[in-house]
Amino acid sequence: MNLIRKALFLGSIPLIFLLAPYCIYAQNDSLPAKLYVQNDSLALKRHILILPIIARSIETGWSFGGAASFTFHLRTLRDTVTRTSNLQALALYTQHNQLVAAITGAIYFPGEKFIFNQQFTYSHFPDKFWGLGKTTTENNKEPYDFSQFYIYLHPQRLIGSSLFIGLRYEYQKVMKIRYVPGGLFDQEIIAGKTEYHVSGLGLSFTYDTRNNAFSPDNGAMLQIYFNHFNTVIGSDYRFTNFVIDLRRYLKLYRRQVLAMQAFGFFNTGEVPLRSLASLGGYNTMRGYYNGRYRDKNQGVLQAEYRVPLFWRFGAVAFGDIGNVAEKLSGINFQYLKYSYGGGIRIALNKAEKLNLRLDYGIGQGSSGFYFQLGEAF
Repeated sequence: MNLIRKALFLGSIPLIFLLAPYCIYAQNDSLPAKLYVQNDSLALKRHILILPIIARSIETGWSFGGAASFTFHLRTLRDTVTRTSNLQALALYTQHNQLVAAITGAIYFPGEKFIFNQQFTYSHFPDKFWGLGKTTTENNKEPYDFSQFYIYLHPQRLIGSSLFIGLRYEYQKVMKIRYVPGGLFDQEIIAGKTEYHVSGLGLSFTYDTRNNAFSPDNGAMLQIYFNHFNTVIGSDYRFTNFVIDLRRYLKLYRRQVLAMQAFGFFNTGEVPLRSLASLGGYNTMRGYYNGRYRDKNQGVLQAEYRVPLFWRFGAVAFGDIGNVAEKLSGINFQYLKYSYGGGIRIALNKAEKLNLRLDYGIGQGSSGFYFQLGEAF
């Protein structure tokens, strides 16, 4: 679940040689930008982006496939609040026989009175396991693989100025789990070694003043949510997941932006393997293999400095610190993990600030390239 929880799985297949991007602008009429009918009518502006992809990363080796992004507005003519809605799709197959197919999106309804986030994913993913905790060594590494279906639904309702309350639902079915008999994975005391599914309901509270859905340069977001997984709603395991996500964006000199994030991921109860906190990946702690360190809880701080260069190009520098632990008290400076790096941005849609990002992250004893549609946070 953690492999794809934060965003479209596209970002976790780092680097990438982009073969041919195609932009298709679909509109309802011959008007150059939007459809104007009446003051209370719906104004639509739609963009479709299709990306054939060849990729390479430490997780996948070479991978091949395609991605598509559909951005659109659902707003009335006098509506200056509603951000751009988006739907993204991805299909990739790798030389390690990994398969990922995903559809994800965020729909902003007129006036942003309602927001609907969703994600549907299937993956077959040979992976690596180093054990649990923050002191695991590279010598522990052994392979295992699994397949999974994942569903995430998150409708939100505006209840005050920039304040939303939401209902969250997550379903995950993990199957075809294979590992080395008698190996570390087999010996580790951990839930979820055999086929299982989890189903959870929860609530979210979000304060969001960001000025853009893809690459904000001003505002803040604070989101707090929990999901409770219980046998009553069809889960094989009982546990509760709590998340705190705080982000701040400051516009500095000549459109340069300082972006900051504090992220906490906490669990109580009997937590299966694919629902544990997982350090590393495409959005936080870039430079570490996603899942290099696993445990019940995780805390991460990261900052990114974004600088426009010329035409459609920009550059970033970033740094992260974080840790995992079985107990909250264990998220401290002992065996603290850090990463840093930089990257290039290519604006595919300057009006909507939709970027291709190419990052190189360096961790302690590991590094990797990352490619994604949209920023890390």
